[in-house]
Amino acid sequence: MQIALLLATLISITGAIAAEQKFRKLSGAQIRAAFSGMELSDEVHWYELFEKSGILFSSSMGRKRTGKWWIEKDELCIDDGEDPVKCYEVRVSGNRVQLRGEYLFPLDAVLRSPTDRGR
Repeated sequence: MQIALLLATLISITGAIAAEQKFRKLSGAQIRAAFSGMELSDEVHWYELFEKSGILFSSSMGRKRTGKWWIEKDELCIDDGEDPVKCYEVRVSGNRVQLRGEYLFPLDAVLRSPTDRGR
């Protein structure tokens, strides 16, 4: 029984490591192509809708904001109108996205087609 539990744990850890290795860094052009017209979300608490025009609509815990987004030096930059501008390196694996920035832990989210949220 203990051997089966140990094997299950090792398989789980190995799978998590393999999944982490599948993330690939995107160039600026790839970021624009991937994010334009799409929604980034944790699927529970917040979302950001990246309009093709560079307008950003976001909602976090029911609080809605409008800002802008752009690409600069192969990074996704976001200005939500309230917080300081942040730029992120973008890594993807399927529809899973990691945003990485200076002095920040990686932010894990899902990139998906937008849903009608009645902005």
